[in-house]
Amino acid sequence: MLHGRALRYIDEVARQGSIRKAARVLNVSASAVNRFVLEMEDDLGAPIFERLPKGLKLTTSGEMLVAHIRETLRAHDRMRAQIKALKGLSRGEVTVATMATLAAGRLADVVAEFREAHPQVNLRVMVGTRPEVIEAVGSGQAELALAYNLPQDPRLHLAAEFQHRLGAVVARNHPLTIKSSVRLSDCLMYPLVLADPSLSLREVVENLAPAGAVLSPVVETNSTEMMKRLVRRSPHVTFLNRVDVDQELRDGDLAFLPIETAAGRQRLMLAHRARGQLSPAGSRFLQLVQRLFTATPAGE
Repeated sequence: MLHGRALRYIDEVARQGSIRKAARVLNVSASAVNRFVLEMEDDLGAPIFERLPKGLKLTTSGEMLVAHIRETLRAHDRMRAQIKALKGLSRGEVTVATMATLAAGRLADVVAEFREAHPQVNLRVMVGTRPEVIEAVGSGQAELALAYNLPQDPRLHLAAEFQHRLGAVVARNHPLTIKSSVRLSDCLMYPLVLADPSLSLREVVENLAPAGAVLSPVVETNSTEMMKRLVRRSPHVTFLNRVDVDQELRDGDLAFLPIETAAGRQRLMLAHRARGQLSPAGSRFLQLVQRLFTATPAGE
């Protein structure tokens, strides 16, 4: 920093009220500190300190100068920290624990954009059940968690939460597409392709079923890619979150029909370990997730 030494010397003299004391703190000679003070006063054309028998006291001009010095030093420290963080992104690794539906959907877009911006950072995406996601972050195996409806856990800190809507996913020519939204009971007459019980999505769907209704899937799978592939052929029906079929909707391959109930909304949660700090790369990845997932309207 230009003139950084002079600024720090004058700041320390103001704190200590003495050139000799400031010199001891700074581990330099008193004459060097005094020289910087005199040069600054000469440059300003005004005294910075009153020379009193018991030490130095800031003048009005000195108070203005020291306030400016301290703000300048704080800004300089912030800038150095930002540059250090950027240098950290030239290498490193980010591990994200998530669920199958997210890994096959919007998260892939986040990963692709992050890799384009930071090609030297390695990314690892761990796919698992909700308890596995929690354990991965809580134990330090993963730096970030992105999952639906995470329970409270003292090992995790919630960084962001997004509301996503569950819906029936069908082929574009499916009979249900005459509706703009559906009840789960509307779907029961069609062959169901459901997430198997290992996925939290299955529990959500079962809780939306009418009282006494029995869900009898023709196919159960823990692969969301298979679910989306099968429902391309009418009249199959599956249930996914709107964000899980972004690409298919953009391509016109599938249709999404929101479920007509508030219970059809799911909480997508972004969390990291409560103890310790995120790495610079982890922090940047978290910010990117927040930006891209916030771009999805809450109603979707």
